Amino acid sequence: MTQTVATPWRPSAVQEALGLWAVGFAGIIAAFLAFGGTSIPKLVATVGFLYLPLIPMRWRDEDYRDYGLSARAWREDVRLFLIVSAIVGPLFFLGFAGFAELLPHLPEAVARHLTPLGGEVHFQWRLPSRFGEWVVDQLFVVALPEEFFYRGYLQARLRDAWPQGRKFLGARLGPAFWLTAVLFALGHLAIFQAWRLSVFFPALLFGWMRERTGTVIGAALFHAACNLFIRVLEVSFFGGA
Repeated sequence: MTQTVATPWRPSAVQEALGLWAVGFAGIIAAFLAFGGTSIPKLVATVGFLYLPLIPMRWRDEDYRDYGLSARAWREDVRLFLIVSAIVGPLFFLGFAGFAELLPHLPEAVARHLTPLGGEVHFQWRLPSRFGEWVVDQLFVVALPEEFFYRGYLQARLRDAWPQGRKFLGARLGPAFWLTAVLFALGHLAIFQAWRLSVFFPALLFGWMRERTGTVIGAALFHAACNLFIRVLEVSFFGGA
């Protein structure tokens, strides 16, 4: 009599991706509720983004390079980062300046859902204090872990389930691309600030860059640059440290 060996259950690509996203989201919410106002929620997010995908990756004998955390296309990544930054930077500055002028005229109930900023606008270019630390933090603690988890792992696993899509400027964009951007925006609600949903829009650029080069390095550079540029504009328009 032949003895059969039970095959361990494995989730589908969509179940795996959404399940890990839900675990990470719940972990950040729990950390925020328990330790809000400290650096612990950020630490929980960073560790979760880097290590949660390792669980299913080991089932398939994969490593970080299989999900875009690789310098194999660094020249294309850097080139794309510089081009996108040169196009988006001036446009975002104009949009931010217009918003800063409009903000004082909005009803308070509306304004507080759009931004944490407020007060009179006195524009003067300035850098936040300890800007060098901000650069390291945004690149290695925020942007790189988030880009690995969302554009590297999540977008790739969803693409395994839904490989279809249309070509746009050298990148194939389909359901995985759009759903990843939505999950990225929803993930930022873990600390209960509605204005963070606006990250959906830069997420589209991050996802496109990932599909264009096949790695997350260019997207991580641009992600960090966006966060730093926003902080510089906040300090330059509204003051503060």
